[in-house]
Amino acid sequence: MAHDIAHHDSSAAKKRIWTVFAYLSVLTIVEVFFGYLRPEFLIFHDLLGMSYLNWMFIILTIVKAYYITWAFMHMEHETKGLRRVVVWTAVFLICYLIAILLIEGAYIEEVYTNGHMTWDF
Repeated sequence: MAHDIAHHDSSAAKKRIWTVFAYLSVLTIVEVFFGYLRPEFLIFHDLLGMSYLNWMFIILTIVKAYYITWAFMHMEHETKGLRRVVVWTAVFLICYLIAILLIEGAYIEEVYTNGHMTWDF
């Protein structure tokens, strides 16, 4: 359990902090780099109605959220069942939110493009 490893030596804790900082920094730098340059091959090609660049941002954001949960909530020291409950619930909710946003966004874009839509019952 998490309470069994509460006493770390100072050098290992510092190394862990710098490792987490480096990993999250690299992911953030990659996101900023591609967001600033916006390469054409990532913008003008799409998958499931969304550009590769947007997919890359979504995937990197989910990876960063997972790693933040893993490192700062100390999930690596918990039981396998607790880790799965916390992480998979969050992943499911994030994927659900993305799906709802894409579906609703496509509908709103269609309404603005084609004009007002009415339903005849």
